Amino acid sequence: MLAAAALHGEIIDRIAVSVGNRVISTSDVERQIRVAAFLSGSKADVSAAARRAMAERMVEQTLIRRELETSNYPVPGAAEVEPEYQAFRARLHPDAGEFARALADAGIAERDLKAELLWQLTLTGFVGLRFRPGVQVTAGDIQQYFETVVAPLARTAHPGEPVELKDYRDGIETKLTGDRADREMDKWLKEARGRTVVVFHEEAFQ
Repeated sequence: MLAAAALHGEIIDRIAVSVGNRVISTSDVERQIRVAAFLSGSKADVSAAARRAMAERMVEQTLIRRELETSNYPVPGAAEVEPEYQAFRARLHPDAGEFARALADAGIAERDLKAELLWQLTLTGFVGLRFRPGVQVTAGDIQQYFETVVAPLARTAHPGEPVELKDYRDGIETKLTGDRADREMDKWLKEARGRTVVVFHEEAFQ
C-alpha cells in the first residue's frame, strides 16, 4: 500500500517524534514551521535542521499540554483569542480576500493560525500560574540589575540626563520575574522530559 501511494505521488505522513504515548507527525512539524513563519513575516524554512529544531519545541509543547490536562489548569477558550487574531489580520491584510490568499500561499489554514495564537495565550497563562508565584525578586536584585545593566545603557542613550532607579523599578521587576519564571519552566521541562520516553525518528528529518 505504501508503495502504491508513492507511485501515485501521494504524500505519506510519518511519525517524526514519539512523546510517551503521543506522536508528532512530519506534517505537524512542517505546518508549525509555516504558521510560525507567517506570524513573524518570514519565509518558512523546512530544512532538516529547522524541522528538527521545531520538533524539539513541539516536544516541550506536548509535555506542557499533558500537564495542563492532568493537573486541570484553566485554559483560555477559543473566543478569547479572537481579538488578537482580528488585530493581526487587520495589520497584515485588512481585506478578507487578500488575507485568505496570503494564508493559502503560506500553506496554512485559518484554524492553524488561530490554534497557534491560542497556544501562545495558553502558555502565558500556564507560566503565570505554575511558575511566577514561586519567583521572588528582592530590592537588592532590582538595585543590582539597575546598576549593572539599566543605568549604563540609559546613560549611553541619554547622556547628561538623570538616571534614577524609581523610573525603571517596575520594568526591572517585571523582567527579572519573567526571566526567573522561564528558568523554572526550563528546569521543569527537563525533569518532565526525563520522566518521558521521547523518540526522534531520524528518517523523518532526512
